[in-house]
Amino acid sequence: MIEIYSPTIRRKEMDAVLTALVEDKIGPGERSEMLIQNAKEYLGFDYCIAVRSPAIALYIALKALAIEDGKEVIVSALSPVYYIHIIEALRLTPVFCDTAPSCAVIDKEHIQTLLSPRTQAIVLRHTLGFTPDTASIAELGLPVIEDCSQSFGTRADGDALLPSAGVFTLIGLEERDMLTAGGGALLFAMNRRNGTALRNLGTLPDEYALPDMNAAMAIVQLREAHRNRAKVKEIANAYAQASLRTRHKRFISRDGVEYNDYTFPLILESGMKDVKAYAKKKDIAVENPFGNTALGSGHVAGREQCPESYSLSMRTVIFPLYPRLTGADIEKVVKLIGTLP
Repeated sequence: MIEIYSPTIRRKEMDAVLTALVEDKIGPGERSEMLIQNAKEYLGFDYCIAVRSPAIALYIALKALAIEDGKEVIVSALSPVYYIHIIEALRLTPVFCDTAPSCAVIDKEHIQTLLSPRTQAIVLRHTLGFTPDTASIAELGLPVIEDCSQSFGTRADGDALLPSAGVFTLIGLEERDMLTAGGGALLFAMNRRNGTALRNLGTLPDEYALPDMNAAMAIVQLREAHRNRAKVKEIANAYAQASLRTRHKRFISRDGVEYNDYTFPLILESGMKDVKAYAKKKDIAVENPFGNTALGSGHVAGREQCPESYSLSMRTVIFPLYPRLTGADIEKVVKLIGTLP
């Protein structure tokens, strides 16, 4: 079986973690600080902290906004379930926004229909690596927290890394994120004023901070990101050519923004059940990526409340796409995509 996902862990990552273990540097320390410095330089942010999970990062970002109890935070209906737990733990109310029909992200037009005097912030998930138009959404005048866990490395205008228009930017380091450290997250502030808001929360206790063992792996992942993305891009191009022979639709990236090939999703014109059964016969795992979302877990009244998101959640399937796929694996997946029912 060709699995749907496999973390790209090579000898370099293994050696880095082993060195941390041999040196007894497994708690938060120098390697965590080194990761923060490298990430700031790579992405051009002013301030950054490294924490043990994306959930902690989102909690800190929302806490730094000092939102009053009971106020509303707009999130995508296709956001991870942990968003809801964090928002409600802060005594805030999640408001679920529908997504654009051609991709899985929310836009300014859908957000405007939900605005009220109680709306205090927006959390933008770059779902499946597709980037929302953060700049236009920021024009609404509300604080924006961007979750770029699946869109790390996305480029605009051919070469430059996509800039952030959010107050805070979150990059997860979990198993299925673009960068993985086996767990953890980076939380960035674009400027000193927002960085000060993070600092004012006080020094993080060690139980919140990213351990050096994880940071050691993340440092290598950051250095190897360009190489890994180049390999994945080659595979994705082969998949894209195969998809032209089918009636199924691809997601559409924003104009001027190069998709980072986080995964390879198709919007099916046939039943999900039939496609999964066909793939299983070929020993290839495929997956609906929206099962563990607010909508997929039943927190959103799907068809009535967010019809576009509901449609995507019922029809979207992703295929194995990662650097460790062999030539024979790639050939099998290409053949599968080109012959889908």
